[in-house]
Amino acid sequence: MPKIWNFIEEYSVLLIGGAVIALMWANNAPHTYHAMVDWELFHGGPVGHLHDDGHGHVTRSFTLHFLVNDVLMAFFFAVAGKEVWEAIALKNGSLRGKKALTPLIATAGGMIGPVTIYLLGAAVLGKFTLLANGWAIPTATDIAFSYLVGRLIFGSGHPAVGFLLLLAIADDAAGLIILAIFYPQGDLAPAWLLLSVASAVGVYLLFNRLPRMLDTGKQDRPNSTFVRKYLSFWPYLIAGAISWFAFHRAGIHPALGLLPIIPAIPHAEVDYGIFAEEEAHQHDLLNHSEHLLKKPVEAILFGFGLMNAGVEFSAMGAATTLVLAGLLIGKPLGIWAMGTFAARTLGLGLPEGMKNADLFVLGCVAAIGFTVSLFVASVAFPAGAVQDAAKMGALLSFGAAAMSFLAGWIFDAKGTRIGRAGPEPAPVIGAAE
Repeated sequence: MPKIWNFIEEYSVLLIGGAVIALMWANNAPHTYHAMVDWELFHGGPVGHLHDDGHGHVTRSFTLHFLVNDVLMAFFFAVAGKEVWEAIALKNGSLRGKKALTPLIATAGGMIGPVTIYLLGAAVLGKFTLLANGWAIPTATDIAFSYLVGRLIFGSGHPAVGFLLLLAIADDAAGLIILAIFYPQGDLAPAWLLLSVASAVGVYLLFNRLPRMLDTGKQDRPNSTFVRKYLSFWPYLIAGAISWFAFHRAGIHPALGLLPIIPAIPHAEVDYGIFAEEEAHQHDLLNHSEHLLKKPVEAILFGFGLMNAGVEFSAMGAATTLVLAGLLIGKPLGIWAMGTFAARTLGLGLPEGMKNADLFVLGCVAAIGFTVSLFVASVAFPAGAVQDAAKMGALLSFGAAAMSFLAGWIFDAKGTRIGRAGPEPAPVIGAAE
């Protein structure tokens, strides 16, 4: 239990704290809350939300909400993107090879199921046109909270926890693609993405590839050491800022703007997996940068909760119901159905020690959307009643935790009783599962 509560403190408490403060503030003094969120830091600069003054003159408004959601959250998505990149690119990455096929197919079910439930529900309610754009909100899985609940239910050494993390990472990868393709911010101008590509290629060639080429045959690697010691992450941060600006001007959500830079950063050859204790001892520049970002990202998540969770309880409506139905019904059924199809029909199997019923329990755990669902809701709908209702659905997805414990008890998942979960280290993604 001490390690579990340490995990809560490290990864969750600030985000939850920001969300709770936002809920209390918005329901007691909504006018001051929204004034804080929309507080304009400056007007008319090169970046910010587009603002029409009503007379055909469009300028950009840089608000506190823009600072958090569009600028600072880029670092959160960079950390998530780093995990996805390592899982895909490294030789023992968890999203490579046959061992990843069943979780990847289950992930597809965990996205198809919620989308189907959401869109069918919108059609049945006669609000398809109004609500259809929120289809991606219930596809998200919150890695941190799902991991916490999964460990409590199965026990930290259970193979289902590794399966869950692999599924959540794949879900994040799909979510990033969905955000980039289906939720453009303004008019698309894809030519700007050439600037992003140029910044990524340029920083890789000049500060990663070139020093290694110059060090060929030199055991002390003087050029690479100089770059790492004296320049560190700064060239990549500058390239990231250029890429961010390019995404912003291209009409793609700029919070994704740092992702093209991640492959350019020198990285380790071994992926121990997200939350694995061994990751803390990795000293390559990519992992070093992640370690430096840990505390700032926690603070950013507090700001994200504060900026986005301020929903009045009276805002609950059809979008709330659809988001919850997609998460609480579509996720478990989709993951169970497609996971079973992969394991049995296709003969890909499940990790040793994991049974078919565990797939449904995992689906319930993966139904905790929260962070990413909130983010998607903020871009799927314009500010107003529908967006607030959809955000309420994302917040209430915490109810999936209770459903998960009930499902774990019914299907006799190992470690369902909290006391049975041993204080073992976090599971290693990429190990034989």
